[in-house]
Amino acid sequence: MSFSGKVKDELFERYPAARHCMLAELAAITLCCGRVSWENNIQKLEIYTENEAIARKYFTLLQKTFNILKVKFLDKGENAVKRAGSFAVVLYGEDGADRVVAALKLTGGGIGKGDFAINPIIVQNTCCKRAFLRGVFLAAGSISDPKKAYHLEIVFDKEGKAVWVRDIIQSFMIDAKVVRRKKYFVVYVKEGAQIVDLLNIMEAHLALMELENVRILKEVRNSVNRQVNCEAANISKTVQAAAKQIEDILYVRDNFGFDNLEDGLREIAVLRIEYPEVSLKELGEMLPVPLGKSGVNHRLKRLSGIAEGLKEKKEEEG
Repeated sequence: MSFSGKVKDELFERYPAARHCMLAELAAITLCCGRVSWENNIQKLEIYTENEAIARKYFTLLQKTFNILKVKFLDKGENAVKRAGSFAVVLYGEDGADRVVAALKLTGGGIGKGDFAINPIIVQNTCCKRAFLRGVFLAAGSISDPKKAYHLEIVFDKEGKAVWVRDIIQSFMIDAKVVRRKKYFVVYVKEGAQIVDLLNIMEAHLALMELENVRILKEVRNSVNRQVNCEAANISKTVQAAAKQIEDILYVRDNFGFDNLEDGLREIAVLRIEYPEVSLKELGEMLPVPLGKSGVNHRLKRLSGIAEGLKEKKEEEG
């Protein structure tokens, strides 16, 4: 099962304790999957989804919130379902649709399908916002496998819906954004820590822990890789510097002679040739009178300066 599927399976089992939060989750699913229409002067509310679990959850929320038992539940094998591969929950008139439409404060125009919108008062409480975000994710969201990438998105058919949901997510200090993808509008979050926060908001705690474990492993791996790369770069730099130092020292030996050097320079020159792999600090500790790293570096620079002077003089004479 995909990570996205695991998250949804966990969220399907989450039901709010308070009625106003149940209304918020119902409103979210209605916003994403709902249609409001009139048939023979009777109001009809339809929920269409390709995921049976969403239809089942919507039905359960209706039972818990309104004690509605007269619901027409259609599976994908019935001709009454308008779209192939879909499941539907259908409510009619005063037996259900009227009560739900009134309780969800569906208003004409604007955000939703079927020329209706969800009144923002439904999500005025923080707890209701949490339930609402859980509902929209279940109905229209997905999340990538965190082992590959950090990406959570919720897809809408109207820009107004996407912007509204983005603003609700941002109210939790999460940097959600909206992008257009062909004829759809996508609300997305790409930062791993913020996806963790959003899963926590929706109460997907098991998925949250799994994602956190992946994040920790990635961070440790990246930290080790950075450290190894840094050490490799330092070693390469040290090796290149030592090779240049030895090249200069050998040039001085062959063209000037160590006997013509002062004692301090001669001592460090001999040690560097004999121990090409050791650090400057270790070289300093090997001297008859120990010398610090900066002192060793100063002497090696003087030897390089002598070598450069000899080369320039040779070029002039040549």
